[in-house]
Amino acid sequence: MLNTPPCLPAATAVDPLEVIVLRAELASHIERLTRQRDGAHESVIPRVWFARLSHANHPQHVVHEPALCVLAQGSKRVLLGSDVYVYDPNQFLVVSQNLPVASQVIDATPESPYLGVRIDLDPKEITSLALELGERIAPPTCACQRGISTGDLTPSLLDAVLRLVRLADTPADIALLAPLIQREILYRLLTSPLGWKLAQLAAAESNSHRIARAINWLRANFDAPLRIDELAREVHMSASSLHHHFKAVTAMSPLQYQKQLRLQEARRVMLAEHVDAGTASRRVGYESQSQFTREYSRFFGEPPVRDIRRLREAQMRG
Repeated sequence: MLNTPPCLPAATAVDPLEVIVLRAELASHIERLTRQRDGAHESVIPRVWFARLSHANHPQHVVHEPALCVLAQGSKRVLLGSDVYVYDPNQFLVVSQNLPVASQVIDATPESPYLGVRIDLDPKEITSLALELGERIAPPTCACQRGISTGDLTPSLLDAVLRLVRLADTPADIALLAPLIQREILYRLLTSPLGWKLAQLAAAESNSHRIARAINWLRANFDAPLRIDELAREVHMSASSLHHHFKAVTAMSPLQYQKQLRLQEARRVMLAEHVDAGTASRRVGYESQSQFTREYSRFFGEPPVRDIRRLREAQMRG
């Protein structure tokens, strides 16, 4: 049974009129900028993506990089380990670490499609602004260290997101105004009840900062054998402390994290480069193809050959 993560702020019961008006305009912009076509669409605004989907979909396995996600319409479920995060236009999702997740649109129809915007966050900008804000960032409200959270979407945050999206209509303004609005959005996040989670990345000796370094190391070396003692020394932690804090942030052990990276990369390679399962398994670090097939089937629900065939058929239909 999946668990709902602790320490999530409660959603607002009733939408203020201001939020309803802002959300309607955001939905209109996303529909127009995606040309009413399903899929993920890169914006002319740096680090801004739009998403549209006219039907619920199967879980999509990705490594979610640090980002703010806001919905104008529909709802989505994100799974991290056994934790489940569900959000809709009343909430935002913020990811502060690189996390392997399964995301699934659960509320979308042709008449009322899922519409969302993703704004990628720069860890360096987080660090810079967090240090500048200092004590203006609220202290932790709980011991939950997960690198992903949902929070109430306030009119001020939604307004800033909308102003950023509007810049797509005035490309000449993007270079000057987009960085200013993105900094405001980051300010809104850092001064929200969840801001302390982002701010922890700014503290060089914090556990969150060290886990971020461990995650970056694993992403760069996912195809190499994992030796926990070496990784712990790399981030200046004991092996037991690394394991404890890594699981607190990612909901999985370093070995489980590496395994998910390997399986997702093998899937990408087979799909994009048309290599067979044996070749893909060796490229991502597996010595045993039978072990790869077992773990792949357990993770994705089907053996590699059948899974890739299904994905290619879905691509052709799309």
